[in-house]
Amino acid sequence: MKVFCGRANPTTGSVEWLEEDEHYDYHQEIARSSYADMLHDKDRNIKYYQGIRAAVSRMKARGQKALVLDIGTGTGLLSMMAVTAGADFCYAIEVFKPMADAAVKIVEKNGFSDKIKIINKHSTEVTVGPDGDMPCRANILITELFDTELIGEGALPSYEHAHRHLVQENCEAVPHRATVYAQLVESRRMWSWNRLFPVHVQTIHGEQVIVPPSELERCPGAPSVYDIQLNQVSSTDFTVLSDVLPMFSVDFSKQVSSSAACHSRQFEPLASGRAQVVLSWWDIEMDPEGKIKCTMAPFWAQSDPEELQWRDHWMQCVYFLPQEEPVVQGSSLCLVAHHDDYCVWYSLQRTSPEKNGGVYPARPVCDCQAHLLWNRPRFGEINDQDRTDQYVQALRTMLKPDSVCLCVSDGSLLSLLAHHLGAEQVFTVESSAASHRLMKKIFKANHLEDKINIIEKRPELLTSADLEGKKVSLLLGEPFFTTSLLPWHNLYFWYVRTAVDQHLGPGAVVMPQAASLYAVVVEFRDLWRIRSPCGDCEGFDVHIMDDMIKRALDFRESKEAEPHPLWEYPCRSLSEPQHILTFDFRQLVPPHPLRAEGSINLRRPGRSHGAVLWMEYHLTPDSTVSTGLLKPAEDKGDYCCWNPHCKQAVYFFTTPDCGASLGGSRTVSYTVEFHPHTGDITMDFTLADGC
Repeated sequence: MKVFCGRANPTTGSVEWLEEDEHYDYHQEIARSSYADMLHDKDRNIKYYQGIRAAVSRMKARGQKALVLDIGTGTGLLSMMAVTAGADFCYAIEVFKPMADAAVKIVEKNGFSDKIKIINKHSTEVTVGPDGDMPCRANILITELFDTELIGEGALPSYEHAHRHLVQENCEAVPHRATVYAQLVESRRMWSWNRLFPVHVQTIHGEQVIVPPSELERCPGAPSVYDIQLNQVSSTDFTVLSDVLPMFSVDFSKQVSSSAACHSRQFEPLASGRAQVVLSWWDIEMDPEGKIKCTMAPFWAQSDPEELQWRDHWMQCVYFLPQEEPVVQGSSLCLVAHHDDYCVWYSLQRTSPEKNGGVYPARPVCDCQAHLLWNRPRFGEINDQDRTDQYVQALRTMLKPDSVCLCVSDGSLLSLLAHHLGAEQVFTVESSAASHRLMKKIFKANHLEDKINIIEKRPELLTSADLEGKKVSLLLGEPFFTTSLLPWHNLYFWYVRTAVDQHLGPGAVVMPQAASLYAVVVEFRDLWRIRSPCGDCEGFDVHIMDDMIKRALDFRESKEAEPHPLWEYPCRSLSEPQHILTFDFRQLVPPHPLRAEGSINLRRPGRSHGAVLWMEYHLTPDSTVSTGLLKPAEDKGDYCCWNPHCKQAVYFFTTPDCGASLGGSRTVSYTVEFHPHTGDITMDFTLADGC
């Protein structure tokens, strides 16, 4: 059986549907899952174990059998904890069949097959009765259905159904309760992930300012949460405007509702400023008394920051208010948390919703196109004035009074920069309807709708008529394309440059002139955990899960590097940055592969967890923009500084415990090959000298 899967094609800059083996989705799900991260989350595991023991003890103290329903069992870990704690029987539900099959084997290997039944269904499909999946309702409900937003994986509908159909009234629940917290802040950095700021351009005629269209200013933004490792955001990047506010709680031992609701909290601002962003997280209490608590709070909201548990499966949330609001210290306000069955969003009101006639803002939906076209790192990139200045400086050296410019990037402001810097004529290609509509709005807001020509078609379909019969003297790209996932996917610019070669005039200039692929070997402080085998978890053998993940990682596509925003994941460089390949945009895409082989010397002691790869774009011979490493580690105590607007590619080594020696004699050999027919890059890194 075959399945169709979407995959970005770097040669066309579009998402294509490809026929894949039926096991493709299975391997992708396992390889990219957070199962290993969860199993390594010792704080989570211990707290669940304590809560389960307490719940079973309370049920036994009532003289009742302990019948457990475990929804989303995964490896079966929580069910095995329950049996070990004295539960009489567990019904463990897992909808993902490969995971359910693995759970059966793990439960059997640990000797619990007679006490645990794995049910491969969605919990809403489970039946109760003599001929059902469960002969009777359970009296202990154990779940791990949470994501960073708490409810984003459908926890509320699942609990609602379970209480109605699968568990007894007044059952025990582990966790017993969850509470969502919020803190209002002002943050120019985080607000730059959601709004277009005025862009300043220094020209020979003085400063020009590119202003955002009013539609973008009024737009409430995208409804999706921005999950983030908030502990990596510097405290200097935001001003706290409120105390930490408990917004709402959910008691999982009682009937739960998935209906839309809102919860308001009155507070007095701690400082005057502009309310822009809500930082949010949650904790879960495993017992009714709240003595066993697992919290996602960032370090400044922890009672003991030294005990902070790193985890990637649960992080913190950044929400953007629909509009920034001025607040005055001491002047009472209401922060309102809204949620439906899957999403949370926030609003700020002068009075409580009850006093305001119960009028609640609707779930935010983007109507300006920008939040559909640009993701949050892209907003930050466009708002980076230093980066803009670098492009302006490069353009000054390239432009002539008679320059005819063609800009090829998705929703780029390069065309406006070229116009303000004196280009005779500027064309920009916008291949999507969203980018076409957005750029029209930006041009109109800046009175340039008659001065910059927008061409709505794919670049390779350009005709001479589209360019009004003119030859292009300067081809521009950042390059940035919305379909790109890995750093080298933006090499689509090279294919575009090749496709439009017939439209380039004699001596035409291409900017950037070239791109280089770089790599560095790193030791991660924490990120290595997502790929590290667990083996034994709280006394239970989960080697079967480790083997399952390894087989998935050995599958074709899962061997590739994967994108991560490394500013959120501290690491130390164990080698110097190594140049791997260069792609010369002044030439056409070659018909043959580009291949590089070599070795990287490890110069610092540490564990070699993987190689990080990124692109550097050479705008001119004297100007380079890096999408990756901005500053390597200088000594063993330093962490690398990464471009915060881009995701870098991480190639995890299969033997992550190997390390560089003090003498720096160890090496990593590599083979990297660019395939022009697919536009992709394959690679292999091998730890040498006994690793």
